[in-house]
Amino acid sequence: MGIRAWHILHGIPWTRDKEQLDTLLRGATKLAPSSSKRSPRQPYTREYLSALRAYLDPKDPTDCAVWAVLTVAFFSIARLGELVLKKKGTFDETLHTTRARIRTDRDRDGREVWVITIPKTKVSAAGEDLCFARQDGALDPVTALLDHIAINDPPNNVPLFSHRVGRVGDNGGGWEALTKKVVLARVAQAAKVAKLAVLHGHSLRIGGTLEYMLRGVPFDVVKVMGRWQSDAFRIYLRKHAQILAPYLKENPEAHSAYTKYAMPPVR
Repeated sequence: MGIRAWHILHGIPWTRDKEQLDTLLRGATKLAPSSSKRSPRQPYTREYLSALRAYLDPKDPTDCAVWAVLTVAFFSIARLGELVLKKKGTFDETLHTTRARIRTDRDRDGREVWVITIPKTKVSAAGEDLCFARQDGALDPVTALLDHIAINDPPNNVPLFSHRVGRVGDNGGGWEALTKKVVLARVAQAAKVAKLAVLHGHSLRIGGTLEYMLRGVPFDVVKVMGRWQSDAFRIYLRKHAQILAPYLKENPEAHSAYTKYAMPPVR
C-alpha cells in the first residue's frame, strides 16, 4: 500500500495487477522462515501486575510513577508510548499529555470515568481520550495516579508521568520524565526479582484488551476503548479460549457478536 500511495502522490501510473500482487504477497508470507516472524506477545494480567507490585516501592518517586503508568495503560488499553516519552528530552506539549489534561466525567447515572487526553496520537492528529474507572483492590489506576501526583506533583509544563529528582527545595531538584526505556527497564528488573517473565510494552495493551473481554465487555465497547479504527484486535480473540467460550455455546446473540469480528468478511 505504501508503494502504491507513493505512485499516486507523484502522478505515476500504478500498473500492477492486484490479484497477482496479492498472490505473490501471500506466497512470500508462507515461505518466510519462522526466524523472521515475531513471537506472539504475552499479555499483562491482573495476577502479573499484582505480583510485580510487591517489588515496586510505592514511596519511591520513580517506582510510584512507573506503577501509575502500568495501571493506567492497562485499564485504559493505551499504548505505552502514549503515556511516556520515546526518549529523554523530546517533550512537546502539542504531542504529549500533562497533568492539565486529566479530567473526570460522569454518565447520567453518576458513574465516574477518568479521562486523560493525548493531544496527538499515531492514528489521530486531533488527539484521543484514554478512559478508565476505579477498580477494586490494589490495582486501582485512579489510586495509582493520585498517589503519583501526591508524591511527584508534576507541574503542567512537564509530562504527566514525570518523577521528582533531588529533594524538594534543592537547587538541583526538579522533575524527570519517564521514557519507554526507563519504564521497561524498571519493570524487567522487578520482574526478574519476582521470578516473572519479562514482558514487552505492547503487552499492556494486549493485556488490557483481554481483561475487558474476559469480563464479558462487548466487542464494540472494547474496540471503542482501544480506539481501533479497524477490527485489527480480532487477533486477540483467536488465541484465548476463555474469551471464546461464552460465544461457542448455543446462544445466537453471543454467537453473532463473535462471528461479526472473528470471521473475515465474504468477498
